[in-house]
Amino acid sequence: MDKRAELLELVKSTVAVGPVKLASGAISDFYIDGRHTTLTSRGLALTSELMWQRIKQWNVTAVGGPTLGADPIVAGILMAAAREGATLKGFLIRKETKGHGLGNWVEGPKLAPGERVVLIEDVVTSGGSAITAINNMRNQYQPEVVKVLALVDRQAGAVENLSKAGYEFEALFTRKDLGR
Repeated sequence: MDKRAELLELVKSTVAVGPVKLASGAISDFYIDGRHTTLTSRGLALTSELMWQRIKQWNVTAVGGPTLGADPIVAGILMAAAREGATLKGFLIRKETKGHGLGNWVEGPKLAPGERVVLIEDVVTSGGSAITAINNMRNQYQPEVVKVLALVDRQAGAVENLSKAGYEFEALFTRKDLGR
């Protein structure tokens, strides 16, 4: 079995039947928690490798995303890049500013103005969480977001909403790939 097919089977095995309330507020008949895949050794290895194969073609210097869903994926992509001798920075975006210290929105190495980055998500529904994360990041840094890349697109408006906001989006898998 090839790596993409193997990862798809892992993701499919974690789908829970609804109804469940999503971050967007919508009610769904199924739920995908990307961490059930990315917090396993094989799931993270496959996700990271497949994402890195795309990312390395985009001439970026950093990858990051909203904590908590992006955390393992960002770390895995950094490891995949390092295995190939590539230099890549990672960052994590808070849901709210840190209440002490420097009051950071973003954790990780400093991002230069205009630095080319990819925003990582585990599961995307409407794209609202990605847009919020980018807006939160812009409270601290002004990078160029080259792409939003997710493990799964639930196909509930993310492509359209992210495009309207000025961001390109793609996912390794879609709702259709999951047979939903």
